[in-house]
Amino acid sequence: MSKRTRAASLTTFVAASVALGAVLAGPADATGKTSASPKFLSASQLPPHPSSSWRAGKITDGVPDELRFCIQDTLPGYDSRYRDFRTDLETNAQQLTIVVGSSAKAKALATRLNKDLRACATRIEQSDPETEAALKDYGKLSVEEGAHAYGLHTETSWGATDINLYSVGRDGRAVTLVRWAQMGDFSDAPVKAFKKTTTTAVNKLY
Repeated sequence: MSKRTRAASLTTFVAASVALGAVLAGPADATGKTSASPKFLSASQLPPHPSSSWRAGKITDGVPDELRFCIQDTLPGYDSRYRDFRTDLETNAQQLTIVVGSSAKAKALATRLNKDLRACATRIEQSDPETEAALKDYGKLSVEEGAHAYGLHTETSWGATDINLYSVGRDGRAVTLVRWAQMGDFSDAPVKAFKKTTTTAVNKLY
């Protein structure tokens, strides 16, 4: 894999966090949430692109490659599902959703994922000395059991620059991770629209 491809793989990692959870039929849990399968974002609910419409892929079991680098130590052992989103240009997004056995386990999982995201810039620089990475914390979102948004910018020694937005949200036993990414820097990030997308993603879980 070339350094440019690897860097793009690392940096396209965040955002789209809500397509990962098949749930077994059964009674409601302690929060009153039923075990119906979480719903995913639709293409129209992504941050609007100025020159291209979004296309949504199929809901698929597993973890998309774009999300693996920063959260690979946390996800093994979980059943997950995701949805991929693309435009005609380089802007892309993913939503990953995981359903666990209880609200307490979901809270612990969300805490680990947030920790992974906060550490990802350092992890990228340690993995590739020719890539500089910077993280911005965009704060908490008041939706269901809560959500948190981040920005991650990477720049290589040969000038490739990418901006990623990530969020982690939770509702009952379901945790979702959303990532949005394109070429650019923090000034190109649609933070307000991404927060709206995250809120929608969490509200759609149940």
